[in-house]
Amino acid sequence: HQRVHTGERPFACAHCPKAFKQKQALTVHQRVHTGERPFACAHCPKAFKQKQALTVHQRVHTGERPFACAHCPKAFKQKQALTVHQRVHTGERPFACAHCPKAFKQKQALTVHQRVHTGERPFACAHCPKAFKQKQALTVHQRVHTGERP
Repeated sequence: HQRVHTGERPFACAHCPKAFKQKQALTVHQRVHTGERPFACAHCPKAFKQKQALTVHQRVHTGERPFACAHCPKAFKQKQALTVHQRVHTGERPFACAHCPKAFKQKQALTVHQRVHTGERPFACAHCPKAFKQKQALTVHQRVHTGERP
């Protein structure tokens, strides 16, 4: 418990610079390097590095949605999804842009917005020099090359 206060991380990974306060955390981390996935789903071929990830995945098969919204009938498979959803009711926008007054409910929305300021266009067309700020814009553009209609 003292390591929580001292910040000491005596369990070092032999494959990368990461170090951990607890041996169990190192053991779980090492699966990133080994590819080991000891937690297998009994219903499909998927396997996971962590037991918690398997538990969450199994809800795909059971349909269980244990995280219910107190403000509306929606329920979610993951606690994080409920947390994000609740911002619809609270109006909370915790992801603020450093370049303008805009703020967002989801981190991904801020990431996309920041491209307005940076000019970054990470979605490049494989058929011409055009590039786009959003994946959806690239998908629509690619119809020019395929002749596909919306």
